[in-house]
Amino acid sequence: MDESSEPPFSQQIREVARLLNESTEPPRPLDRALRGLAGALAREVRLMEKLQEVLLRINEGRLLDEVMNALYDGFKGTLPYDRIGLALVEDGGVVRARWAKTDLPVVKLPVGYAAALAGSSLEGVLRTGRPRVLNDLSRYLEEHPASDSTRLVVEEGIRASLTCPLIVEGKSVGFLFFSSRETGAYEAEHVDAYRRLAAHVSLLVEKGAWASRLAVQKDEIEKKNAELRRLNDLKNTFLGIAAHDLRNPVGLVQMIADSIIQSGDKMAPETRRELIAEVGGLCRHALALLNDLLDVAQIESGVLEIKPASLDPAVILRETAERHGRLATPKGTRIEAEPPPPGAMRADPLRLRQVLDNLVSNAVKYSPPGSTVRIRAKREGAGWRVEVTDQGPGLTEEDRQRLFQDFARLSAKPTGGEKSTGLGLAITRRMVEAHGGKIGVDSRPGAGATFFFTLPD
Repeated sequence: MDESSEPPFSQQIREVARLLNESTEPPRPLDRALRGLAGALAREVRLMEKLQEVLLRINEGRLLDEVMNALYDGFKGTLPYDRIGLALVEDGGVVRARWAKTDLPVVKLPVGYAAALAGSSLEGVLRTGRPRVLNDLSRYLEEHPASDSTRLVVEEGIRASLTCPLIVEGKSVGFLFFSSRETGAYEAEHVDAYRRLAAHVSLLVEKGAWASRLAVQKDEIEKKNAELRRLNDLKNTFLGIAAHDLRNPVGLVQMIADSIIQSGDKMAPETRRELIAEVGGLCRHALALLNDLLDVAQIESGVLEIKPASLDPAVILRETAERHGRLATPKGTRIEAEPPPPGAMRADPLRLRQVLDNLVSNAVKYSPPGSTVRIRAKREGAGWRVEVTDQGPGLTEEDRQRLFQDFARLSAKPTGGEKSTGLGLAITRRMVEAHGGKIGVDSRPGAGATFFFTLPD
């Protein structure tokens, strides 16, 4: 009789005890029983040594995956399995696959797979607290065709399984699933070994699960702290911009106002008009800066609301060209809108106008006098691509790296002395992304630039 066909250790002990108590029993059966017991003891010692070795190894693991990988590798060749899976019981009575490892080439039951515990066969395993052996999964699936998890592991090539409940201080925390491609792989001796293994592993799994959850929470906290630091830096930058860029125009307005008041009727009407026009320009710049700062603050706080509507691209482009054409007249710059293909785009009208205004005003700002800025829209896939092309100096690679970032300053200078807050393109990027689109630029030094953005339908 080979070792694999011998009865379980506990049964052999009972047999030896029976033979020893029956004095009339001839020596030969007792000899056979003692030899069988010796073999069983040897296997038991090997299993206990391996169990001790693996437990020492998995005790070194801190996270759940480390514990389970050590478990999977440690018992290879000692216990039969081609796959080990771990599922944890979550709040709400859901059993979710948390970890799995297999030597098989096909994986059908993925980590993350979840099912309700109530009414399932696993509920019965927890209720009894005893391992469950299914030595013919193909037959079990025929009898239980609604078992989706069984169907998936059968498709992987699994033919037998042993399910061990994991219980810590009377609380059910999950299940260990040992699976084999061999039908009839699990016997009573294996059940006893797996039961002892599960009892040791339960605490380690619970410890590993807590450590994994704490690690995830630690990562989330670190990310939130990093985001808070970024927002704090942004706030400080806002305050610096407000203190510097607003102080200058406000100071000039005050100085001009004082000059007008002190001169009284002595100031020439033409000089007075020029000073008042200068006050208007300074106020527009300060107002633009404040609007940009408020837009960024609104976006960063997560309260930017997009209200998409069906819009006619031809109307949007024409109105943009007309609006900026009047402002570009002093530079002799023309704004041309190419007729788009028929159709409708979905976007928030207010935010889309803001995006186009930023891109077109930038194009005018950096284009030489007498140049042309073109606006076009075309279909791209299931959405739209809108482009604004200028005849300005183009962008260096260093400029391209800084584009769309907060307070970016480019090497090129406005051709008409216009002022810039360095926030327009950053705001534009955020608003395009809030629509689910992307923004970019095609440019090279000396060849103008084409800023574009996409809008999904």
